[in-house]
Amino acid sequence: MADSRLAPLELTAHEQTTLQGWASRRSTAQGPALRARIVLECARGGSNLAVAARLGIARGTVTKWRARFLAARLDGLSDEPRPGVPRTITDAQVEQVVVMTLENAPKGETHWSKRQLAARIGISPNSVARIWKAFGLQPWKTETFKISPDPLLIDKIRDVVGLYLAQPANAVVFSVDEKPQIQALQRSAPVLPMMPGVPERRSFDYVRHGTVDLFAALDIATGTVVGKVTALHTADDFRDFLADLDAIVPTGLDVHVICDNLSAHKAPAVQRWIVAHPRFTLHFTPTYSAWLNQVERWFAELQRRCLERGEFCSVEQLTTALQDWIAVWNDNARPFVWKKTADQIIDRICHYCSRISGPAH
Repeated sequence: MADSRLAPLELTAHEQTTLQGWASRRSTAQGPALRARIVLECARGGSNLAVAARLGIARGTVTKWRARFLAARLDGLSDEPRPGVPRTITDAQVEQVVVMTLENAPKGETHWSKRQLAARIGISPNSVARIWKAFGLQPWKTETFKISPDPLLIDKIRDVVGLYLAQPANAVVFSVDEKPQIQALQRSAPVLPMMPGVPERRSFDYVRHGTVDLFAALDIATGTVVGKVTALHTADDFRDFLADLDAIVPTGLDVHVICDNLSAHKAPAVQRWIVAHPRFTLHFTPTYSAWLNQVERWFAELQRRCLERGEFCSVEQLTTALQDWIAVWNDNARPFVWKKTADQIIDRICHYCSRISGPAH
């Protein structure tokens, strides 16, 4: 009599398709994906030991699920009921937790706490927390948003994103903005350095020694940054910064500048300069859409890695720190990769608008 451990499993077309679908999923180490792969390998032939070697698992695991499949086919690959305390929370209570979290609030308050909701429904606070986690509900958390009212929203998104995804030939594209009012802050007491088990500690109060503004132009192709520290960020300062870019960019290349809708960017002095330098083209992001300007991502790195924990005793020291950090960045510059197309962004905005424009709003 042939050894059943060596004979390939015979699968129907339905079983083959179902098992391949399960095998493509992500699951735990002993989840349905692994069980499906075991059966599919057994269908290829070979002993339990050979299948275990191909999958890198124990032979006992292959033996178990081969036998389960032979006994009950696909149904044998599901988990059997496990012993334990019977379930005490009903489906109606789970639904009540979800509905009340989404549609109601305690009298005089803005949202439920787990203890308040647990007392109202008659279950434990931990049960409410588990239900919230299962349904992805976080009533204590909030985020802000702003839908741009720009009448040229779609055109501007397509214009800016088009520059990110397909840079024009014989041209340089800069993402430009200014970071105003950067403060030269000195803590009122010396910073206590980090030690094992103890983070760096600093006093909450500080002495301010003045402020500076930083103009930055991010080359989206290379990731390098041209920076200029100024006392203000007026239209004349922005015009002078454009002149600095003009001196840096090789002759013969067009220059595309992506910027926001700050009044200084559209002032007559800037417009006259642009007319006198036809190789420069300004591209404006939609109003309230700074997230579309890549240099904002660079400013976030500057804030996190240089300014947030910096200690500056004077404006001069702050200026030197900014210039040094830009130099270090440029030594290891990498461009930020933009992946979303204009259509994907517009579809996302349209979907969100449809959600907030229903009868409930």
